[in-house]
Amino acid sequence: MNKEKVFVSAYACEPHLGSEIGVGWNWVIQMSKYFDLWVLTRKSNQLNIENWLKQQSEPCNIHFVYYDIPAILRFWKKGLRGVRTYYNLWQMATNKIVKKTMKENDIKIYHLLTYGNSLWGASRYGMKQFFVWGPTGGVDLIPRRFVAYYGIKFRIRELIRTMVIKTLPLNIGFQKRCKHANLILCKSESMYEAIPEQYRSKAKLFTDCAVNGELLQENVVEDRKEIQYITVGRLDAWRNFDVLIEAFCLAYQEKPNIRLDIVGEGRDENRLKSLIRIRGMEQIIHMTGQVSMNRYYEMMRNADVVVNSSYKEGAVTMAFDSMAMGKPLICIETGGYTKHFSESSAMILPRGERKDLIESLRRAILSATDLETRKTMSREIYKIACEKTWEKKGKEICREIMTAYSGKKEES
Repeated sequence: MNKEKVFVSAYACEPHLGSEIGVGWNWVIQMSKYFDLWVLTRKSNQLNIENWLKQQSEPCNIHFVYYDIPAILRFWKKGLRGVRTYYNLWQMATNKIVKKTMKENDIKIYHLLTYGNSLWGASRYGMKQFFVWGPTGGVDLIPRRFVAYYGIKFRIRELIRTMVIKTLPLNIGFQKRCKHANLILCKSESMYEAIPEQYRSKAKLFTDCAVNGELLQENVVEDRKEIQYITVGRLDAWRNFDVLIEAFCLAYQEKPNIRLDIVGEGRDENRLKSLIRIRGMEQIIHMTGQVSMNRYYEMMRNADVVVNSSYKEGAVTMAFDSMAMGKPLICIETGGYTKHFSESSAMILPRGERKDLIESLRRAILSATDLETRKTMSREIYKIACEKTWEKKGKEICREIMTAYSGKKEES
């Protein structure tokens, strides 16, 4: 039986990496089991992808197409600096590639996969085909009471972002994507609600992540002298690391046997280090900087509790890795990935005032020091993990796309 052909725009897509890039890669690998894929990604990803392809014992059902804007026109981009501008330029520059590839190979389905930010652009040609959009998000708002504690650059950035989100009804690009999309996969409830009502019937709540089956391992919960907590993510102000630090300092006053590792790098690093230093917690709260994937997995396995303090949808890969390893999770309700966890498998804290969230985190951190609590959470979270693997996610992806596509063909 011939498989349906799909063109996937996956700017961030590379093997053996985490975060958005890892999500893009895993998503594409799962889709290739059910579709003939043509995947457009950055040329900078080509070497790692081709090395991966050489190591496969069976032919891979993916045709990769690579493109990068000429170096002379991207001298200003470094790492994630300028990524928004570069991404939108990349989408415009690759429109001809999308059109040519889809026409030459008689591809009817265009899937905009990464980056999963609804405020960023898409191929003009791709949008006018059968258009699968997402999982997408990026419309969660951070309350002013949190932003007030950010550094000046983050405050300005969040102010601009808030204005953009609140004016979405006037955003022509966003409205066009909503209109043309045949299936909109939303990362969170706030994204679903941001879709104009006349297009909302095409939208579904659908997280972008799943459990890496290779990491699945039941956790042996030990009664250790020191209890190790870990949080991972780019050091951006909106991830609430400052709130976590304050809560952890308060919890430490009652339980001096707790320790916290903050893994990652970013522009908020100096402010966070200063906060730790002022509270005299340098020996208790460690900022490790960026680490390799192998080191990250090692630290996760050695941790007793994983914390995701992001106020909006973020650090989802870390949360699903904690699930795979059977690690108790403390997180904030985001209306997205948190829907995959039960009350007995994770401590899901309500959003609210900053001081209330600090108190909720403090209580959750202290609650997780109890051995029996960790054992119960570990058992429950592992049970869920076995049902949330990428293999099972792939079947869900296929079902959603084919249901929408079949319905569209019946209408035609």
